[in-house]
Amino acid sequence: MTHPLPTSDRVGATIDADGVARVTLTRGDKLNALDPAMFDALIAVGQALFDLPGLRSVVLSGEGKAFSAGLDLATFEEALGGAAAPLTQRTHGNANRFQQAALVWRKLPVPVIAAVHGVCFGGALQIASGADIRVVAPEARLAVLEMKWGIVPDMGGFALWRGCVRDDVLRKLTYTNREFSGEEALAFGFATVVDANPVARAMALAQDIAQRSPNAVRAAKSLFNRSTELSLDDILAAESFEQQRLLGTRNQIEAMMSQTEKRPANFVDP
Repeated sequence: MTHPLPTSDRVGATIDADGVARVTLTRGDKLNALDPAMFDALIAVGQALFDLPGLRSVVLSGEGKAFSAGLDLATFEEALGGAAAPLTQRTHGNANRFQQAALVWRKLPVPVIAAVHGVCFGGALQIASGADIRVVAPEARLAVLEMKWGIVPDMGGFALWRGCVRDDVLRKLTYTNREFSGEEALAFGFATVVDANPVARAMALAQDIAQRSPNAVRAAKSLFNRSTELSLDDILAAESFEQQRLLGTRNQIEAMMSQTEKRPANFVDP
């Protein structure tokens, strides 16, 4: 499968024959620190994935020694508004530029798996939290770091951590900006899985997801994204609507037949 994706000296992107996209932060010499070019590159790749034919899942990781050290302090003033639109301006739907760099992964119609190693601080933790699933190395170092610089998490973290991280634990980590390990991240709710080789584990999960009916996977992600904001009645109605759309379709029938016949499924693009 050869579909061009935007690449730069900040973010690389490829997609394999199974429809699994690899998105990699490629500023390894700077621990993939987030500068204005990195924010723009993340958004560009995320946007390009929205309508990519054959996309089944995404793995997001960082090259070199870390996922990302967070905001590049050398560009702090520029990144936080020196040459950009005000943070209060909604430049990307319901988000500003920095929020979109994290939320674009949650907004994608397919599952995203973040593979976290080394350090993952501040804004980087919010970007990783935009993924559906986070595989974290046990010795990784994470932190809600913003309070150290006299600011607050503002890249969607409060929305993305809701329902994952216990409220009082999140308050403590935010107020103190204390570092915590990958093992602690699992206990706190920031990590889904702990693995010594997070990229390999993330790729295995992505490949597994890629073998499922793409229509059903996308419908499930849509339900997950909407359910936190809906009432019970609306959730029940949304489930019924998505199920009605799936029943009797080519991919739904193929899912059943492949299981019955004990063979790999042959799904078509949604």
